[in-house]
Formats: sequence, C-alpha cells, structure tokens
Amino acid sequence: MAEIKVGVVGCGGRMGRLLVAEAHAAEGCRVAAGSEAPGSPLIGQDLGALAGVGTLAIKVAADAASVFDASDVVLDFTVAAASTAHANLAADRGRALVFGTTGLDEGQAEAVRAAAKRAPIVWAANFSLGVNLLASLVEQAARVLGEEFDIEVLEMHHRHKVDAPSGTALALGQAAARGRTIDLSAKSQRVRDGHTGPRRAGDIGFATLRGGDVAGEHTVMFAGPSERIELTHRAGSPQIFVRGAIRAARWIAAKPPGLYDMTDVLGLKR
Repeated sequence: MAEIKVGVVGCGGRMGRLLVAEAHAAEGCRVAAGSEAPGSPLIGQDLGALAGVGTLAIKVAADAASVFDASDVVLDFTVAAASTAHANLAADRGRALVFGTTGLDEGQAEAVRAAAKRAPIVWAANFSLGVNLLASLVEQAARVLGEEFDIEVLEMHHRHKVDAPSGTALALGQAAARGRTIDLSAKSQRVRDGHTGPRRAGDIGFATLRGGDVAGEHTVMFAGPSERIELTHRAGSPQIFVRGAIRAARWIAAKPPGLYDMTDVLGLKR
C-alpha cells in the first residue's frame, strides 16, 4: 500500500504538534505539509523541529490551501471559526479530511455536512477508542433504564479549553437521547443557577468543570430510586486522541465522499 501523505492545519498548536509527531512515527504515513494562521510567528519554521521530531525540511505555511494540495488526508483540530474554510478546501480539492474541532454553530456544521458530499470527511467529537465504546454503552443503558433514572453528564478539561460543554459531553448526551428516542435539543439542561425548582422529568443534564492540565474526563450518571449507575472515561494523555486521528486517516484515505464518524472507523456502527 502506498504511503498516505498527511497534512496538518493548525500544526503549531498543542494538538497540531502532537498530530505531526504521530503522523511522522506512524507506519504507512508521511508528513507532507502543515500550516498556521496568517501572521503566526511559526510560519517558515521547520515542521519537524516544531513537533520535536527532528528536521523534516518542510516549512510551516501560511496558506491552508497548500496543505490540501500536498496531502492525501488533512487533519484539522483547530477552531470552529476555521472549520468552514477547511471543509470547503477539502471539497474543492477532493481531499480527505479528519476533523476533530468542536464548538461549531449550526451554520458551520451545515458547511461541513455540505462539503462531505464532495469529499470524504471523518468528523468526531472524540477520537479515542474508549470514549466511542463509552457512547455505545451510554446509548444501551439509556434504552434499558426507564425515565425514573435521571441522566447527568459531567465533564472536566484543562483550563485552556474554550468551548463548554465539551463536544464529547454533547456526543454522550446525544447517545443517551438516541437510547431514549428523544430530541436532545428539547431535553437538554445546560445551566443551573439560583432557584431552579425541581428537576424536569426526562431532561439530560450537563455540568462542566475546567482546571489544570486535565486531558479529558467524562462521566454519564443514571440516577434512579435508591441506586446510581456511573459510566466513566478518563483520558490520561491527549495522545489517545492523536492515535485515533491517525487511525481515522488511514481508514478514510481510500473512501468515497461522505460524512463518517469514529463508529465507522472502529466498526461499531449498528
């Protein structure tokens, strides 16, 4: 099998550097290009030196389009504001995109869905094997347990995370909603403050914690009469997300246009 040429947009960020290092080390992959936002002081630096893997003789570009031109698969863990442009570039160039950005609004999400009609895109809130297995268990538990069990999703991340609840927490809420056959947008309780009154029956609640360098912790609680079931995943390092993204890159490299997620990559789709 030919080497997969991997590009990374946002290659100078925390996740971007890890993605470059993992792609460089991964069998069957070759780092082809990387970019940062125009005006970044990292532009022109060697991509490998920036990621701590030695000189690769590839300079950080200011133009994301050049990354798509040079790559078979592009990895994007940037920010929601850049998502539409990167999805459109994938569609225009017919390149595969592995997309892990969270916090998109509906317009941005629709742009990704539209781009997937012309390019293969893996879009996942979380690329770890454990979290995706957790989502399957949450859906099953929500289906089996009756409405006398209240559902609460608790998440904690490092102090630098900019969106809340996390994309993974929302994905777990969606899994619970599927199990209950309800619309999460109509049954989601994001904020509690002051005199809120009793808990609304059937809601799926979210609570958010931020601090330190926590890579990611998620717990889904099913609180019923005289008993509580808790399903938890704790990420020890962001490396688990990076490994999953490279696995997704290998998987999607030869796929036709379409919108995929990690259940497709891992063979968990029902």
